[in-house]
Parts: sequence; structure tokens; C-alpha cells
Amino acid sequence: MDVELGILEGYYGPPWNWETREAQVAFLAPHGYRFYFYAPKSDRYLRRRWREDHPVEIADRLRRLARLCKSMGVRFGVGLSPFEIYRKFDIDAQYALQQKLDFLDSIGVDDLGVMFDDMRGDLTDLASSQIRIVHWIAERTKATRLIVCPTYYTDDPALDRAFGERPAHYLKDLGAGLDQGIDLFWTGEEVCSRDYGTGYLTRIAETLGRKPFLWDNYPVNDGPLMSPYLHVRAFTGRPAKIGPYLSAHGVNPALQPILSRIPALSLVESYRLGDAYEYGHAFLNAATVVLGAELAETVQRHISLLQDCGLDRLGGAASRLRERYLDFDHPGAREIIDWLDGAYRITSEMIETQ
Repeated sequence: MDVELGILEGYYGPPWNWETREAQVAFLAPHGYRFYFYAPKSDRYLRRRWREDHPVEIADRLRRLARLCKSMGVRFGVGLSPFEIYRKFDIDAQYALQQKLDFLDSIGVDDLGVMFDDMRGDLTDLASSQIRIVHWIAERTKATRLIVCPTYYTDDPALDRAFGERPAHYLKDLGAGLDQGIDLFWTGEEVCSRDYGTGYLTRIAETLGRKPFLWDNYPVNDGPLMSPYLHVRAFTGRPAKIGPYLSAHGVNPALQPILSRIPALSLVESYRLGDAYEYGHAFLNAATVVLGAELAETVQRHISLLQDCGLDRLGGAASRLRERYLDFDHPGAREIIDWLDGAYRITSEMIETQ
């Protein structure tokens, strides 16, 4: 495989529990997933309340997850979002940031993400301010890989509408100013990109001054518009030939951890098979590994209803689907039932408060 694969737990909404995270690492590591990056939007102590200490229980579970990753040859990462710290990087902010870095070092973080997304960005000195902060962190962290998420991490104008128009030459300036040993997250032409081509990735690498660390927003389904859909289909639009054009390829999973494994396994097949990859076959092969043959074939028959039609347009089919999946004693089937019951629906209020 020409690219390092990993999981980027970076969704909005209700978080996975710790047992689920550990099970995800244990399941995917043997299939070639080499890093696990913890950055759920629900962890307030990494985001708007980043200056506060993590509660002891959460800190202990993070240490345990880091130890598990290490035992399985998986890099453990954490995404820190010091909210708008670039507006006032004074002695108080530096002290709080050093305290947080010491904590992350103590739990055994290999990959440290410095996340400047979801913050106001229409500032003339945005790039230079962020460069200063990142280099300050680089001199003080024990993490062996540093990855920065720019405020504008995609070409998508949706970010300019949400966080203000990006400063001229922001990405070029950021890439030119950051040390070459520091990676940059990138989602592609859109926040949730449909595909990636070598020509596009070459252009982005020139802009960023390095190969992009791909933050792939599939199969994530965490927004009000996406949560009524189950993203279970195999990956498409990620041909094996893009591997050499990436620093790494991270997958942001769906809210449903078991079902997320299906596309995750298909991505391994896409890179392994190259031009011989067939997404329909890849889905059934992966689903059989994750769900077993009978449940996999059932999901395959219903895939258009689950992923294309969506919850709000199922009508009477919803009750029939529910009855069908009640026949299976499997956590993947229970995720489908919970989704049918509205347990995974994400509201705008949830996003605004995380």
C-alpha cells in the first residue's frame, strides 16, 4: 500500500464510548489502519474549554486508548482546537497551552493535531499568527508528528460563508511559513469531496508546499443534512494512484461505528487492487467480514433505501425495515434499527454547542 491509512474521529454529535474506540482500533489495525486520531467535536476540553483540565476519568481512558494503540502498532493522535488563540497569544494563553501540551505528552500522544477549523478567519495576519503558534508548540511537544488543520481546509466557499472570506494567499503563506516537517490536513475540493485526482492533488501540494494529509469526510454523516442517511457504500473516487500524492489518508467515520467498518475496509481494497477495484464487490466483501453473509446481503438489497432515500422519505418502508433487522442479533443491525428510530439524528443546535 502506497499510503498510510487511519481513522480520524472528528465528527459532531454523540460520541462513541471508550469500548467502541478500543474495539475499532483492534478491528481495523489488522487490516492495515496505522493511526487513530481522537478529535470528536464533543470533547469540550479540546475545544472551547481547552484551557480546563480533562476530568480524571476521561484522562485515564485516553491513556488506556493510547496504550492499546501502541500495543497494536497504531499511532495515537489527538486534535487540539485552542479556540481563536491566535487573537491573543499572550502569556496567559501560552501558560494554558503548555499545561495542555504537558497533559497530552503524559498520555502518550504520537500525532498532535493543531486544529484552527471552525474559527473566524477573515484576519489579515491569520497565517503569520498561526505559524507563530504552531512553531511555539513544535518546540514544546513530545509528539513525533505535528499536523495542522488550516482555518480554510478546502476550496469549498462554504467556509468563507461560515467564517468570513479567507485572506488573500492564506494557504500559500501558511505553507511557505510552516516548517517542512509539519503536515497540513486537507479535505479536497469540498468539505465532503466526491473524488480526488492526481492533477488536483499536485496543485494543492504546490499551494501547501507539501503533500496534503487527507482528511476524508466519508463516510461521516454528522450534520443535520447527512444524519438521515446511512453511509455504508464502498469508497469510490479514491483511486489507488492518488497514494503517492498524499502524506497520509485519514477517514472520518460515520456515527455508526460498526457500519463505518464497511467503507473503511473497502478503502483498503481500493488501494490494494488499483484498477481492478470494483466498488460493488468491495462492499459485499467488506460487509460480509463486518456483518456476516446473511446480514451483508440484506443490507446490500436495502442500500438504496438506507443511503439514497434516507430516513425522512422512507414512509411505510421504515417499519418493514425495522422488522427485518430485528431478525438479526448483531450490533450492525442494531445500529440500523437505532437509526430508523431517530437515535442518530443531528440538529443544528448540537453542532452550535460543540
